[in-house]
Amino acid sequence: MILVSEIGMAAEAGLWTDDEPLECCSVVPEAPDTATISFVAPTGAQFRYRPGQFLTLELPVPGGPVWRTYTISSSPSRPMGISLTVKAQAGSIGTRWMLDTLRPGMRLRAKGPAGNFALLPDAREEYLFLSAGSGVTPSVSMTTYLFDRGTGIDVVLVTCAKRPAELVCRRTLELMASRVPSIKLHFIVEQDDPFDVWTGYRGRLNQVMLGAIAPDYLDRHVYCCGPEPFMKSVRDMLIALGFDMSRYFQESFSAPVLDTDETPETGDFVPDPSHAAEVTFSASGVTAGCDETDTILHVAKTAGLNIPSGCTFGVCGTCKVRKLSGEVHMVHSGGISDEDIAEGYILACCSRPIGSVSIDA
Repeated sequence: MILVSEIGMAAEAGLWTDDEPLECCSVVPEAPDTATISFVAPTGAQFRYRPGQFLTLELPVPGGPVWRTYTISSSPSRPMGISLTVKAQAGSIGTRWMLDTLRPGMRLRAKGPAGNFALLPDAREEYLFLSAGSGVTPSVSMTTYLFDRGTGIDVVLVTCAKRPAELVCRRTLELMASRVPSIKLHFIVEQDDPFDVWTGYRGRLNQVMLGAIAPDYLDRHVYCCGPEPFMKSVRDMLIALGFDMSRYFQESFSAPVLDTDETPETGDFVPDPSHAAEVTFSASGVTAGCDETDTILHVAKTAGLNIPSGCTFGVCGTCKVRKLSGEVHMVHSGGISDEDIAEGYILACCSRPIGSVSIDA
């Protein structure tokens, strides 16, 4: 309960700036080596930021202070405090110190909030939040903000982890989704926990899962956060599905973006129908012209050749063929192993030629 006198004190104190330290008020475990750490301003000042932004903390670790950046997991709709959900990776120094040492009452210097990866204050859009691991933190902030605002909420939220026990902020997200039917929550894990039952999605996020989870994904604004391999797979998948990438936004663990002009180029391959390509089917002695947006399977069928196929979504693996030379852009949904790819195999249904390509078919 917040007393009237406390509200008055906060109003007099104004807004928090990074001239004032943060005081830790709670440390709540979320998952292995993961906790949500909440702070208040000693003066009672309130916090103003956009959901999805980050703070940079000075951490007094042994050997000298270090600065570390963390996405804010709380919402600006709850301005009396600010929270960070942090996960210690192998070899971590700063985050490891926070989990092992930081306790209520301790104070830290901080800079921010900052960052361009954030919802606009008055935006009312249809959203798709995609995250992996502790990359869920901006999704938590954004969803809480939309939940508290209470109007125009339309969120599909997908978060991925290795095991159910490693799903970060799971209870927080489940609570909001249980109260607002238009917040659709989905978890994807790669492995089960021992002696527990998992009835959700298993594997890695792919095109088939995305179509089942959010059939209207082409109409949504996508916000993505996680390790770079995860974000690259999401970008490749969306590009292959014809998504308008001007409505795609992402954050990075290693390099939070301070300003729109600093947004890094991803260098993703985007098939271009104006770029000519050709595929040689060596066993058949046929060479067929095409463009970069055509799949190897489509080129084969157009040339009157038969490559066995099934799902056409990169799931079943029926259309696996060996690539003899050239480069292709392949976005599959789990139907081929890393070992097969290393040996030169591709799935014809979801591989697009870049220049001249030769296939053993």
